[in-house]
Amino acid sequence: MPELPEVEVSRLGIAPYLEGAQITGIIVRDRRLRWPVEEALSDAVGQTVMAVNRRAKYLIIELQSGGRIILHLGMSGKLRVLDAAVPPIKHDHIDIVLASGKCLRFNDPRRFGACLWQAPGHEIPTQLSHLGPEPLTDDFTADRLALLSRGKQVAVKNFIMDNAVVVGVGNIYANEALFMAGIDPRRKAGKVSATRYQQLTGAIKEVLAKAIQQGGTTLKDFTQTDGNPGYFKQSLSVYGRAGEPCIACETPIESLTIGQRNTFYCPQCQR
Repeated sequence: MPELPEVEVSRLGIAPYLEGAQITGIIVRDRRLRWPVEEALSDAVGQTVMAVNRRAKYLIIELQSGGRIILHLGMSGKLRVLDAAVPPIKHDHIDIVLASGKCLRFNDPRRFGACLWQAPGHEIPTQLSHLGPEPLTDDFTADRLALLSRGKQVAVKNFIMDNAVVVGVGNIYANEALFMAGIDPRRKAGKVSATRYQQLTGAIKEVLAKAIQQGGTTLKDFTQTDGNPGYFKQSLSVYGRAGEPCIACETPIESLTIGQRNTFYCPQCQR
């Protein structure tokens, strides 16, 4: 599943083509995504794109009218910018056609992604209304993590993956940040000290920033908008490395399941 770095890389890839461009057409080949694509999406035709923003793992195309097209890549979604005349391939569900002759094409084999329409003046969709702070902003602090964690019996890995606590810390990057901070992913969130949350906050920010810089992580489905893979996979310290030696102490990396997610850690370095 594309996580925050992959979605941000997608935003950086499409923004130069969309911002300032006029939408001349919307082609919907299959409305059966995670939520059915609304007929009202066609109201975006004729509008100029003012900005392409991101909130958590949602891409938000801001229009001149105040309306918004909100995209989510789901499990296997991809965005490509190409000539609108290029014939669609299987699972190319939506085209946002631009006056330049280009289009933003949304491909999603599993159809767990989404394309939502927010009409001008309407409230933000419920999918975005209860999200925590962005991890790469000053709103995400160790003090907030420590405060929210008090009394929590849930594993710290699940705690930092809760979008109400902080958005976008998906499974890959939770594993990596906990390793960097030296925290056992099984430790109860309420038992992690404020000092260690300071280390973990810094680790989350560093891991996500590095992943964005390297184009995200390609494990199976994700590619950048130009078709190239993300290269952060080469920098993974623990994720997917069960049985391999720890890069710090050479103890074999162990794996287990926490919250139905594969979890990887070093039993020597992480306490």
